[in-house]
Amino acid sequence: MATTADFKNGLVLKIDNQLWQIVEFQHVKPGKGPAFVRTKIKNVVSGKNVDKTFNAGVKVETANVDRRDMTFLYNDGTDFVFMDAETFDQVSITPEVMGDGSRFLLENMSVQVATHEDVPLFVELPVTVELEVTKTDPGLQGDRSTGGTKPAILETGAEVAVPLFINTGDKLKIDSRDGNYLGRVNS
Repeated sequence: MATTADFKNGLVLKIDNQLWQIVEFQHVKPGKGPAFVRTKIKNVVSGKNVDKTFNAGVKVETANVDRRDMTFLYNDGTDFVFMDAETFDQVSITPEVMGDGSRFLLENMSVQVATHEDVPLFVELPVTVELEVTKTDPGLQGDRSTGGTKPAILETGAEVAVPLFINTGDKLKIDSRDGNYLGRVNS
C-alpha cells in the first residue's frame, strides 16, 4: 500500500484488479477545499491512458513489479526473445507486449523488462537509439518553402521523417518513445 505522497512516475498501481502505471502526476492545493493529486495513468495491458484524481493522503494498492535489465537476442518469427543479464534465462515476449517499441529494436540492445508475477508487462527501450539510414531519397535544394522533411527507412525497418540533408548511410539519433528524429550522430 502507498499513499498519494508516494506517487512517482513509473509506479504501478492496482486499481479494480487491473494494473495501471503512473505516467505523470501533480499535487494540487487549491485555495478552497482539500488537496488532491491529479494523475495520468496508463493501463499496463491495454495501453489505454486515463486521467484520474485522488484525494490527498488516500491509500492505494501498489503492484509488485520487477524490472530487470535484459538483452534483446532475436525475433523468432512471432515472439521477441530476451536474455536476463544476471541469470542468463531467456524470456519470450509477444508483439502485443512489445508494442510500438519493436520498430527500433536491434540485436544485443539492452532494455528493461517489467514483470508482475513472472508475466511480462512491458518493455522499456532506451529513450534514444542510434540507427543507420538504409534508404532515403536525395533531398533537393529548393524542394521546400520551410524546413522540409522526407521519409527514411532505418536498419530496423522503421520509417521516420528526417530533414532533407540526411543521406543513406547516415547514423541518426531517434527518440524511441515517439519515433522523432533528434539529430545526426558523428562517427
